[in-house]
Amino acid sequence: MVSRRTSRVAVSLLGLVLLAGIRYALRWRSNPSPCPYSQRVWIDLPRPGITHSKLRTLLDPRPGERILELGPGTGYYTGTIAQAVEPNGTVHAADVQQAMVEHLHVRTRQQGHRNVEPIRGDGQQLPYPDDSFDAAYLVLVLGEIPDQERALGELERILKPGGRLVVGESLPDPHFVTLETLKRRAERQGLEFEDHGGTRVGYFARFGIQPMGDYRSH
Repeated sequence: MVSRRTSRVAVSLLGLVLLAGIRYALRWRSNPSPCPYSQRVWIDLPRPGITHSKLRTLLDPRPGERILELGPGTGYYTGTIAQAVEPNGTVHAADVQQAMVEHLHVRTRQQGHRNVEPIRGDGQQLPYPDDSFDAAYLVLVLGEIPDQERALGELERILKPGGRLVVGESLPDPHFVTLETLKRRAERQGLEFEDHGGTRVGYFARFGIQPMGDYRSH
């Protein structure tokens, strides 16, 4: 039988672990940065609130489209979207970490997706010309970017008039961006909120690009 003293010690240790976790999360949140490649196991865990099917429904990828994925990591969603735009469409996957780019290249080839083009790229300065993509998406990534509004402005820039942007966020990600905050920042960059799915703690939100001739922020 466990003694009261042992129980108190166990509770105290658990409290210290939780406190350390909270302090780490707060420090990480105050210093935005991507999940290190050495900790990639965490980004491949199931995401019940922001599933592949929900992303596909809101993004609505179509055969032949050119789509940008920002911050793909090891490719949790990449294969789903790559399959949706086959046979002539492409998914350009830009990640700031070269190790993630190389991992994604191997993974997508093993899955049989030859229409994925991984590239090292910073969301704050995307290596693509204006009006390059039909749609773009990023999931659990925006909060990791130091200048979120600049990244949203870059996404607005590279999307064609009438293009679509989907942003996915979910707790317990320490860099979680609320839907209200996302809408304010996106709209300041000329992105128009269109729809969302999910809850306050896990959602996908879609934004549109105004047609040519209307206001553009660039």
